[in-house]
Amino acid sequence: MNGEELTEQETALYDRQIRVWGADAQRRLSKSHILVYGMKGIIAEFCKNIVLAGVGSLTLVDDRAVSEEALSANFLIPPDESVCIGKTLAELCCDSLREFNPMVRVSVEKGDLASLGAEFFDKFDVVVISCCSLATKKLINEKCRKLSKRVSFYAVDCRDCCGEIFVDLQKYNYAKKKTDGATECELQYPSFQEAISVPWRSLPRKVSKLYFAMRVIERFEEAEGRKPGEICIEDLPAVLKLKKELCEAQSVNESHVPDTLLERLVMGAKEFPPVCAIIGGTLGQEVIKAISSKGDPVKNFFIFDATDGKGMIEDISNPNLES
Repeated sequence: MNGEELTEQETALYDRQIRVWGADAQRRLSKSHILVYGMKGIIAEFCKNIVLAGVGSLTLVDDRAVSEEALSANFLIPPDESVCIGKTLAELCCDSLREFNPMVRVSVEKGDLASLGAEFFDKFDVVVISCCSLATKKLINEKCRKLSKRVSFYAVDCRDCCGEIFVDLQKYNYAKKKTDGATECELQYPSFQEAISVPWRSLPRKVSKLYFAMRVIERFEEAEGRKPGEICIEDLPAVLKLKKELCEAQSVNESHVPDTLLERLVMGAKEFPPVCAIIGGTLGQEVIKAISSKGDPVKNFFIFDATDGKGMIEDISNPNLES
């Protein structure tokens, strides 16, 4: 992001936001380039928020056709079926997002994100992927980490009334507000692979049970060769068997991952729109923080369960990996 000043038109359009987070933060937003993969309900909410906030450009990747599941959670898809014929999810969402804020450049890239080289990701400041396989999360995260510049990486997932955001800002410096001014802070983030490799028995007992449950579901889908969300109640016995094996391997009590919670995730593999709004809104706030370097960012998991209305931040890091 360069040091260009805001134009007169941008200053007028984003006047209220500038009063909240300042002209420098808005300038950074207006020069930022964001890539999102997987136009799920959460991503629709996220894209709406950052387009309205005034990012410089937003690139969408999702070659899938419209499905009944997509229509149930993604409000960016036009209700007129004739408009959807011959268009991908990314193309349909692109058309809708351009109407939210004509000053933001919204475009579409086609292809499989996992097959693209690291140079493709070098064009962006933020990469957000949604409901991807375990292997894809690891791969894209590592591609972002290999770049010469810092690219903020987010992986987000939503299953029924539960949701999760993983954040990797690598080595991140930001300004933390205090009563007597601002203090410069630095955080060191682990990669996705490093985070999920932290032994369960080494984590505090208060860590959300949903964190462990999401790892079980993730591992099950990978072992069975399923796409994220391709799971049903008939799979529950196999999921519970895998949970038992993982708990034994990790030397933790099986109560860390309640059977009832796994059953909920298996039965409600699809997105729940109200939860999409909460997770997508949180994701938008976090990306704005990362771009503007203002405010305490999440490190490194945000986990939400609508059944108790709690959103929890979990720092899943190996202290030995931090500098």
